[in-house]
Amino acid sequence: MASTDPRASLPGSLRDYGIVTAAYWAFTLTDGALRMLVLLYFHGLGYSPLDLATLFLLYEAMGIVTNFFGGWIGAHFGLRVTLFAGLAVQIAALTALSFLDPTWALGLSVAFVMGTQALSGVAKDLTKMSSKSAVKSVVKKGDQGGLFKWVAVLTGSKNALKGAGFFLGGLLLEVLGFQHALYAMAAMLAVVLIGAVGFVTADLGKAKTKIAGKDLFSKTREINLLSAARVFLFASRDVWFVVAVPIFLYDMAGWSFTQVGTFMAAWVIGYGMVQAAAPKLLGKNSAESGPVRAKWLCAALTLIPAGMAVTLMGPDTIPILIGGLLVYGVVFALNSSVHSYLIVAYSDHDKVALNVGFYYMANAAGRLGGTFLSGLVYQLHGMEGALWASCALLALTLVFTLPLKPAISARSAPA
Repeated sequence: MASTDPRASLPGSLRDYGIVTAAYWAFTLTDGALRMLVLLYFHGLGYSPLDLATLFLLYEAMGIVTNFFGGWIGAHFGLRVTLFAGLAVQIAALTALSFLDPTWALGLSVAFVMGTQALSGVAKDLTKMSSKSAVKSVVKKGDQGGLFKWVAVLTGSKNALKGAGFFLGGLLLEVLGFQHALYAMAAMLAVVLIGAVGFVTADLGKAKTKIAGKDLFSKTREINLLSAARVFLFASRDVWFVVAVPIFLYDMAGWSFTQVGTFMAAWVIGYGMVQAAAPKLLGKNSAESGPVRAKWLCAALTLIPAGMAVTLMGPDTIPILIGGLLVYGVVFALNSSVHSYLIVAYSDHDKVALNVGFYYMANAAGRLGGTFLSGLVYQLHGMEGALWASCALLALTLVFTLPLKPAISARSAPA
């Protein structure tokens, strides 16, 4: 008997999703490049680790606001609005940052860069929410395994491209210089925006029922728990990855801008590949047993930075750091991929943008805290302190992960 589910055949939705995702990929490449460009350029100007972390605080803080209200905007007006707004804001941010004058006083420079990074934070989360929400439109209702695969591929490809952006940022800084690198990235996004306009339908991701103000806050138990876990999970990564690792490699290992960018790129690309392959790596029934796998992965992840912090005191500091990063990256990627699947699985089809926005608001809050701590802890206690901080944050992640139920039973239970 033929299926009566209208989602069984979705050529229009699949086309729209492809365009949204392609635009998001292009954005992600520039976003990764901008992060590495700013980090290395201002470190070269003599900024301290805490100063560098401060540059990115508004980037992460605006992600909290953007995801909170962006979910409502996407559900109310459609994801076309959020996608194009994100691309346009990033073009404006890149162009504005090119006006920076290195002769400005430190306070003025920091304030100016924080402002442009705030715009980039708004842009990133508008485009990310658009693509992450659109994925549910191409999966048949009830197909949890298929949903896990689609989310894993999207999340993995995004991180692989962000890693490529890290390499691109280091390369552009050496080849073109700071200002011309920004011009090149802004021009690329302008081409993407012009090419995408008119191809995405206006109602993609729009809720079929009226969105009330209470819907911004009214979430199921599972979505609240998963979002809380997400705060500490990403804080645990960024507390040693955002500032501590690249500056440690540049200062202590004597690596060049391009070498640091290349290593960070390789790590994030590998991380993305593991995320994309998560359904296969985790085996059969990985979607149905998502909460159980998230618990075990988080428990294993907690041990890695602790082990690194203990052994980092020996003579083989660089090999231990790199080896530990590789192991940590695999486990973290699998854990994050399961989280990304669960938030979409826990959400109704026409309210997915609201819940994804709420979830990534929590994600941005974790990145904000982790970014600040990365500069502060590294400046005060070095790499070992950053690793112990990561371990403590992962223990808190586990506390909120333990009560999670399977996606199907959680959605059938009362909120």
